[in-house]
This record gives sequence, structure tokens and C-alpha cells, in this order.
Amino acid sequence: MILIHKAIIINEGSSFTGSLLLEGERISRIFREEVPEAVLNACRQVIDARGLWLIPGVIDDQVHFRDPGLTHKGDIHTESRAAVAGGVTSYMEMPNTNPQTVTWDALCQKREMAAGKSIANFSFYLGATNDNMEELKKADHKQICGVKVFMGSSTGNMLVDNDKALQRIFAEVDTLIATHCEKEEIIRRNIDLYKKEYGEFIPVKYHPLIRSAEACYQSSARAVELADKYGSRLHVLHLSTARETGLFDRKPLEEKKITAEVCVHHLWFTDADYEKLGTRIKWNPAVKTAEDRDALREALKTGKLDVVATDHAPHLLSEKEGGVLQAASGGPLVQHSLQVMLELVKKGFYTKELVTEKMCHAPAQLFRVKERGFIREGYYADLVLIDPARPYTVTSGNLFYKCGWSPFEGETFGCSVYTTFVNGNRVYQNGKVTEGVFGKALEFHR
Repeated sequence: MILIHKAIIINEGSSFTGSLLLEGERISRIFREEVPEAVLNACRQVIDARGLWLIPGVIDDQVHFRDPGLTHKGDIHTESRAAVAGGVTSYMEMPNTNPQTVTWDALCQKREMAAGKSIANFSFYLGATNDNMEELKKADHKQICGVKVFMGSSTGNMLVDNDKALQRIFAEVDTLIATHCEKEEIIRRNIDLYKKEYGEFIPVKYHPLIRSAEACYQSSARAVELADKYGSRLHVLHLSTARETGLFDRKPLEEKKITAEVCVHHLWFTDADYEKLGTRIKWNPAVKTAEDRDALREALKTGKLDVVATDHAPHLLSEKEGGVLQAASGGPLVQHSLQVMLELVKKGFYTKELVTEKMCHAPAQLFRVKERGFIREGYYADLVLIDPARPYTVTSGNLFYKCGWSPFEGETFGCSVYTTFVNGNRVYQNGKVTEGVFGKALEFHR
């Protein structure tokens, strides 16, 4: 038995000083008062957590860990190491790998691979195409987080641009549909416009004008329209504009069939940062204006936006070279997402209880993850201890990413991730990851 003793426990909207008893993979007891002497004596380890914050493990509902086929820039093992170093104990991984995860067999192979490589718990999206409806129907919905639909650019054949196929997906898929929303026709028109002025090398500062707010809004509005029409369970990923927030309701999560995610980079950066960071902050959808960022921050606070994630998508720096048309979109984020959000707490934008809700509780509720996302007796012991008084500066030397860089290099955050537990195993402590201990496949109540 392990006792986490006298931590400040942040859970389900409140904070209190208490202790947690872990037995095997599970949380056995929660003590709000003093721990009985008999329990203390029976523990093989007592962790003095006075002054530390204790939260459930973060669940990141959108990552690209590049495995299989793109492992020169990241793989399930390396990126799950980075995840637990950042307090992320469970993740949901995207299908645009090589080969793409667009068949049930390919998804099952990924699950088998992750069981022997992933330090964090894992789940995988099944990717939709214009013509794989039969594969989508094969899926065991208790074993997948959802079906991913690219309504904007993607790799290979994963852009669902046939309207009949899109309508059929919304009408017939009976599990959560997660969408990437950008209207391809608007993007292509904008590219042609800027190519006339700049040729093939378009400066990166024009990226948010090419992948514009209008392109995002029209696509997101179409997804919401289809979900309303067919009664689909829709989750719109990585909102990036103020206008899009008006598509979503400000009501309790359990009452919603249409939900939305915001990513840490859209809550932190603005288009003013392209001058300093260039293509290091080139994502799809693009980082946009300060007004967009501020509207997203407010919509998260008021409940229009439901979860915070990363869209972690590592590339080598050599792949980030060039202009809008040459540099790859995406960047590594999973190691620092919790610290970014806690920095926004320190700056007065959020409370630590709200951050815990949006990064831990809400993903578990929204996806119906079984026995994770909360500090409750009987639940898996996925836990993070945070030192709120220990500053942490991001450097190339303390990164766990295979790609070896971060858009946050040089940034000092006020909090540090001290310890991470996955299924009762201490997998990260004070800068070191424990090897040889692997996470589990997430299960879903469906």
C-alpha cells in the first residue's frame, strides 16, 4: 500500500487537505481527516505531500504520436514518456499515421502495439474516409474513443469531402464523432490569392489569413448542422475563433450532445507571436488574433467549451522550415499542457478547480471513460502531484519529445509536475520516467 499524505486534493469542484491510500491499481481510501495509525503502519511507502496539489491524471483527447510509420519524429513510447512527465496519464490518439487507422484491424494492431510501448493509458480513434462506412460499423464502441472525421485537410485519403458520405457518417455512426473543421474550398481560394502576391513562399504570418476564421466557422457550423439534423453525438476539436464559440451551448456537460474542445496553444499564443516563433507555432487550425484567444479563454470559463487538450503533433525542426506551403503544421505540446493551464491560473484567468474539471473530469465524462478522471474510491490511481511553488523553465535539456524541441523553450512556468501515477505505479518523479511499466487500454461505458 502507498499513502499520499496530507496533499491539497483538487477534485470535483473543491480543494481540501487530505490523504489517499493506494492499493494495487486503485484508490482504496480517501481521508479528509487524520489517517489512522494502523493505516500508516501498514503502508510500505508514505509520500509526504504537504504543500503539494493532488489532481486526477490529465486525459488528453487529441494527440498524434506518429506510430506507426512516422516514427522518425515521435512514437508511442517516446511521446507517452513526455505525456506522463507533464501529468497526462491517458490519451486518445489520431488515425492519420502510416498506414492510416481506417480499418478495425489496423486499430486493433495499434492497441496491441501500445500495450507494450505506452507508459500512459491509451485509446485510438477510427478514421473516417469517403468510403469506409462498413469499417466504421465494425468497431467495438466500448474499445474506441470515437470516429475521427477530417472536414479539412489531412494526409492520404482522410479528407471527407463527399457530402453524401459525410451525411451518411452523421446519420449512421452511433458513437462519438470528432471533427477537424476547416472548409477546404475557402483555404484553396486563399492560397491562390496569396500565391499571386508571394509565389510559392508565402510568409508564415499569413497562415491564419489563409486558414481563416471564416474557413473554420463555416466548417464547424456545417458539423453542428449535421449533428442537429441526425441527432449525432458530435465533438468539435480545437476551436480557434471567437465566432465559433457562438455555435455551442452554455449548459451542463451531461445535458449536451454537441461539445467542443480548445487546445492550449489557442489559449496561449496569438498571431503577434509569429514574428518571434515563426513556423514553430504553425498549426491547423491556425493560431489567430488576440481577440480570438481572449474569446476562447472566456468561453472555456463560461462552459461553452468543454475540454482542454493539445493536438500534440511533433515534427522535426527540419520539417518546420519554409513558408506557409512548405513548413509542416503541428508541434509538440503534451509535456507542458498542464503547466500552461496552471500558469493561466496564476495569472488569474482560471481556478485550479476549473482546470481540473476541463482537463481531467470533463474528458472522462464526455467520452464515458470507465473509472478514470476523478479521485474516487475504487477508481484507477491515475494521479498527479504538482508543486505550486517550484518554478520550471522549459529547455532543450529537459524535453522528453523525440523531435527535441518545444514552442515553450525559454518559458518559465510557476508550477512543476512533481510525480505522476498511472494505475497505481509511480511512472514519473522529479525529472525521471520509470521504464518498463506500461499503461492500459481505456474502456468506455457505452
